[in-house]
Amino acid sequence: MRFKILLFFLCPLMFFCLRGVAGADVDLPEPQTTGGMGLFDALKKRSSVSGGDLVPAEVSLEDLSTILWAASGLNRGETGWTVPMAQGLAPYVSIHVVAADGVFLYDYRGHKLLEISKENVKGSVASQSFAAKASHILVFSTLPEELGKLRNPADAEEFACVLTGAMTQDVYLAAAALKLGARYLHSMKTDVVASALKLPEGSRPVALMILGK
Repeated sequence: MRFKILLFFLCPLMFFCLRGVAGADVDLPEPQTTGGMGLFDALKKRSSVSGGDLVPAEVSLEDLSTILWAASGLNRGETGWTVPMAQGLAPYVSIHVVAADGVFLYDYRGHKLLEISKENVKGSVASQSFAAKASHILVFSTLPEELGKLRNPADAEEFACVLTGAMTQDVYLAAAALKLGARYLHSMKTDVVASALKLPEGSRPVALMILGK
């Protein structure tokens, strides 16, 4: 009897706790996949914003959704992406979003952000101080488990770098089309990044991109 009474009081509490955990994730709006600026116009406008020119203005969730989809979103069913994957594998480079309200992992299948922490680490992950002004910082890191599926493990480093290049170029083009500022950064505080993002063992951060206006 006491057990039933305890469950009666605990179940509602568990429900609200679980809602709080689930509510920490962010369902992204549908990305823009048609219209907008033409490809060659975007190529002509593709550029790296300088640190001094980066405006500390918030990038909307709608624009962030389009940027992330351009970087590694599904565009052809369940196995076709906006960037080329070696040997038909799932993405073997992850994208984390560092924002003022926390750190998130981009889930390309659900097109949503999975909360990693609520900590604001924008000012500590990059070597350049101006990165702290960015609305969002994207972090590209290797996924050892997926890279381990390559037929030749010796190709892992090269393939991860090539994929990161494709992802970041798509971010540049989408940012140009959305009239946002973007910049690729290779220099970062690797230990801080790995800790803040809670990267799995063997994962290596490859690059950062800052987003602003």
